[in-house]
Amino acid sequence: MAPRGQAKGRYAAPRTVLFVLAALGFLISAYLTWTHFAGLAPICTGGGEGCQTVQSSRYATVLGVPVALLGLISYGGLIISAALWGEVGIYLGFLISLVGTLFSAYLTYLEVFVIGALCQWCLASAAITVATLICTALAARQLTQERQSHEPAP
Repeated sequence: MAPRGQAKGRYAAPRTVLFVLAALGFLISAYLTWTHFAGLAPICTGGGEGCQTVQSSRYATVLGVPVALLGLISYGGLIISAALWGEVGIYLGFLISLVGTLFSAYLTYLEVFVIGALCQWCLASAAITVATLICTALAARQLTQERQSHEPAP
């Protein structure tokens, strides 16, 4: 198995992609968190009211915590996982991305079938979360394959 420093270098492209995606998601979540606490309506392109409808729905908070703040924390965790990288960072990023993708799927279901409105910011965040899952899953797969190829045969 490669030393820790070599593992980080070998996965530089997925690490960079994860960092960029997490930073974009962090900015989106920061904006939505700010609008929530400032009591402002998020700007929605095309003059639509979907973002305001979603952000003011009863589903915009979980136990009193804004969903946007949960996204901010999640993307912060992904930034940390990109900084750690190596085995721990890859698997941490995969776990955060998996939970985030499942939660985003649930929230998108609510937007379409319960709330009846779509928030462009939320959909962009959901797409970013899925992209982080793909990125970390590919890195985890490569890490697992390399580990298996370095194990002695029975």
